[in-house]
Amino acid sequence: MSRTTAYIAGAVSALAIASAAHAADPDLLVFDWAGWEIDGVLTDYVAKNGQHPTYSFFGDDDEAFQKVSSGFKADVAHPCVASLPRYREAGLIEPWDTSKLSEFANIAPHLLDSAVIKDDQGVWFIPTDYAYTATAYNKDQVPEADVATLGVFTDPKYKDRISLPDSSDDVWSLAFLATGTTNWSNVTDAQFDAAAAWLREAHQNVRAYWSDPAEMSQLMATGEVLVAWSWNDGVALLQAEGFPIGFQRSPAEGAATWFCGFVNFKDAPGSEDKAYDFMNSLLAHGSAKALLDELGYAHSNNAAMAEITEDELKAAFVDPVSTTLLAQTPVSADFREKMINEFELIKSGF
Repeated sequence: MSRTTAYIAGAVSALAIASAAHAADPDLLVFDWAGWEIDGVLTDYVAKNGQHPTYSFFGDDDEAFQKVSSGFKADVAHPCVASLPRYREAGLIEPWDTSKLSEFANIAPHLLDSAVIKDDQGVWFIPTDYAYTATAYNKDQVPEADVATLGVFTDPKYKDRISLPDSSDDVWSLAFLATGTTNWSNVTDAQFDAAAAWLREAHQNVRAYWSDPAEMSQLMATGEVLVAWSWNDGVALLQAEGFPIGFQRSPAEGAATWFCGFVNFKDAPGSEDKAYDFMNSLLAHGSAKALLDELGYAHSNNAAMAEITEDELKAAFVDPVSTTLLAQTPVSADFREKMINEFELIKSGF
């Protein structure tokens, strides 16, 4: 079985059991993205505790928050940073004790540069992984000139040959960039309306909304979809298998960048000490290469990333990109709800 085939099969299988807990260490329940139970980032945890943590999986940030806000109990969870305000405003989490995190000083400073992440009460979120969202395209059938602009997503030429993420964060990053907004922290009503109108236009070209990189990869591998707003990992895997898929990270309007990390739940049912064992294992130097090799994402530990070659970073499309970037930074719970509700209307044809 090829790496791409194994990845796709594994991801689909993991999503199918996303709500089920995988029993292991009963003292630590990790609520995580499907497919994140990676041996290479658990090396130190297993060496100290003798077994993997127990995992329960989710498919996207909205599903994760709805589950924990409805009473599901875990020790730590792995949202992307744009969701962080919801966890704080709901009173679900508490600050981390960074003195217990041996690699905290090596976390990229810009990933902590937010009052939502770090304030006078402490550090509420430990960044662990980041990457890019940009335009994947079939190089055999889509000219480079067409993907030089995000207008490719509304081009009638590609009707029913487009795929967009079934994720409010990702589709709105695209819509804002396409309409000239490169910072979503203070979006005006006019900017929001312009982005919504653009997204409605793009919706007319959409063949499918993908829910995970495996689905996006399958759509592009079969040729059913020619252009997709995609994370970098699926593109790298398709290229490794010889598919003619390009990744345009520098269109005229720009691309998006995102990062995710872990929150520490209040009144968690398991062991607080093991929660720190888990984080120290994940932040360890050896975890950076494992994360890149297994999932295609960059690691928040700058010192660990410095040990990975430039060629390896370029192959995964996580090398620095010199273009306009919309950072999917924390947004208010109200604004996030507005994006979610409008996106649901758009997908329903309204």
